[in-house]
Amino acid sequence: MLTIKHLFLKYTREFYALYDINLEVKPGEAVAFVGMDDSGKTSLLRAIAKLEKPQKGEIYLKDRPLKKVNFRTDISAGYVPSSPVFLENKTVYENFKYILSERKLPPEEIENKINEAVIDFSLEKIKDEKVANLSIEEKYILSLIRLSFRKLDFLMIDNIFDHLSEFYLEIIDEIIDKLKTPQTTLVLATTDEKIANRFCKRKIYFKNGSIVSQADYYDKSEN
Repeated sequence: MLTIKHLFLKYTREFYALYDINLEVKPGEAVAFVGMDDSGKTSLLRAIAKLEKPQKGEIYLKDRPLKKVNFRTDISAGYVPSSPVFLENKTVYENFKYILSERKLPPEEIENKINEAVIDFSLEKIKDEKVANLSIEEKYILSLIRLSFRKLDFLMIDNIFDHLSEFYLEIIDEIIDKLKTPQTTLVLATTDEKIANRFCKRKIYFKNGSIVSQADYYDKSEN
């Protein structure tokens, strides 16, 4: 599903956010990028999501160069950032309707999909609430739920897990289970190895923009 070869990303002349990244994620695999803040894991997710343009290296999705991949027609990919993006002054219902309208779906199908999501994810109490009035935890949940309108090949989740209570973690766990099929590839970023173990089978460790071994990641003498 995902192959990365010799990837370099700079935000300034002096600082590499990503330095010579090489990795492979198989179709249907669940992989966690584990690292502290500014270790490179979010920058890599953003590069995969086409939100950052690396200076060197290649990213391949389904053996195709990322620059030739159309996320609308070639691969069904979902990305959940750590800072959720919504039409803040619109309701939950209006946000869902906007997303589905962008996909040029018939009005009746739009209504059916929204009603199904409201029932499946118990959104009756907040569907008419403005997103601006919701908590950050509720926005994370809605960011995931709006991906349920399509079958996902590839799901990317940035570090939304810090400081979440077990209550919200359980809800997010259930939603991710609903979003995934055996063919869905999951890649998430987290600072917490417990989160990595909870959601993923494999971990890739990041430090100072590079991939490191587990031993090097926990070697305090390098910090």
